[in-house]
Amino acid sequence: MKRFISPLAVLALTLSACATPETRLRTGLNNAGLSKAMSACMAERMVDRLSLLQLRRLSALGSLKDREITDLTLDQFLRKVRALKDPEILGVTTSSAAVCALR
Repeated sequence: MKRFISPLAVLALTLSACATPETRLRTGLNNAGLSKAMSACMAERMVDRLSLLQLRRLSALGSLKDREITDLTLDQFLRKVRALKDPEILGVTTSSAAVCALR
């Protein structure tokens, strides 16, 4: 018996695989506890300045969302980024945070 896969299911799978690095980073920053506005602003700047590997390392910070706080402070977030021990990630994240905080 042949199984039929609906075109809608194929479209949904295709679109989910096409998420841009900026979208993934924005979602990861938001999941880490940063506000939606701050996440969007920082992701827009950071995606052009970091490699895909560095962006993936940052996405691991999304595990912070299980914490009992509703919003992660910027200082707490930067402390977690510093723990990645990648000076380029820290520099780009810090400068992006500063620019976005002033907007």
